[in-house]
Amino acid sequence: MEVINTLGRRKKSVARVYLTKGKGTYTINGKDYREYFTTVALQYRINQPFTLTDNVDGYDFKANVTGGGITGQAEAIRLALSRAFVQIDADNKPALKAEGLMTRDPRMVERKKPGQKKARKKFQFSKR
Repeated sequence: MEVINTLGRRKKSVARVYLTKGKGTYTINGKDYREYFTTVALQYRINQPFTLTDNVDGYDFKANVTGGGITGQAEAIRLALSRAFVQIDADNKPALKAEGLMTRDPRMVERKKPGQKKARKKFQFSKR
């Protein structure tokens, strides 16, 4: 099996994932995924596509992630892994789609407007 290359995005994060057959070693930006994502919730998000497709120890992946925070990066990797498993076998798509892993989340940060403190917060109004 050759290397499967996919891309995932979330907020400002972009993840490039290279999936190969292996023993279950996950590398993100040159580090082990448990070292890169220290919380259990983020590690769970990385493992979700593997558990849903019953490929827990069958594949290795290397990911390059840039931009955003750690939550956005974890979800970008999750989307890229889901896309890779669909490329491997189209029968994986219904299980991943049922959990919402095949949809790119379009929500982005709202821009700050001029004359306001933040995107929606205004400066204090004084009547007199």
